[in-house]
Amino acid sequence: MTAAGITSVERFKNKLKEPAADIRYLLYRGYRRKGVIRFVSNHYRLAEEDRHILTRLVFDPETAARRSNRRLTCSRLKGYDIFIDGYNVLITMESVIQNETVWFADDGFLRDTRGIFKNHTNTATTYQAVDEMLTTLSVLGVNSATILLDSQMSNSGKLAQFIRKRAAKYLFKTAVTTSKNVDFDLKQAGHLGVIATADSVIVDAVERAADLTACWMEQNGIVGESIEDNG
Repeated sequence: MTAAGITSVERFKNKLKEPAADIRYLLYRGYRRKGVIRFVSNHYRLAEEDRHILTRLVFDPETAARRSNRRLTCSRLKGYDIFIDGYNVLITMESVIQNETVWFADDGFLRDTRGIFKNHTNTATTYQAVDEMLTTLSVLGVNSATILLDSQMSNSGKLAQFIRKRAAKYLFKTAVTTSKNVDFDLKQAGHLGVIATADSVIVDAVERAADLTACWMEQNGIVGESIEDNG
C-alpha cells in the first residue's frame, strides 16, 4: 500500500471513530440499532458509504462479546470438521487480493465493505481466492471441509467444480455443494463442527465459528483495519 493510501485510510478511520463511539454508547443504552445508525449518521452528515461501513462494523458491547466468544482462534481449528460459507469467505478474500481495505468489526470478525454479494461473478481473483482458502485449510490442519455455495449466484456450479478439482490434491476430506438455503444449512450443521463465516446472522445461531480470511491473513502477515473504540 502506498503512503498516500495509508494516509487516506487513516483519514477515513479518524472520520468514523467519533460516530462509531456514539453508536456504541447509544446501543449500550438500549436504543434500536437501525434508528441509532440513522440518527448518528445524519448528525455527522455521513455519506451512504460511511453509513454502510458503520452498519457492517459497529455493534453493541454485549453482541460483540457474545460473537467473539464463539469465534475459535486459528490455532484451535486443527482436527475440526469445518463447514464453510463459501461466497462469504471468498468475496472477502477477493477484497484483500485486490488491495481493498478490509475491517475487523467490533465482534472480532473480518468484513469487507463493498456490498457486492448479489452482483458477484467468478473472475481470476475468485479462483486465486479458492487456492488461498484451500491452502489455509491445509495449514490449519482441519479434518474435513464442507464448502457451501449459494446456487442462485452466477456460475456457482462451475465454481463448485473448480473447487472440487483444486481440493483433490489436499489430504483433508472435502465436499462442495450448492444450495438455495446456505444460511439454513450452515445453522443446521452448527453442532457438527465449526462454521466458517463472518455473517452475523449465522454466527448468532451457532456454537463455534471461525474466520478463515483472518487466518489466511495471519498466515501471510496481512493486517486488517479497525475503527477503534475510544472508550
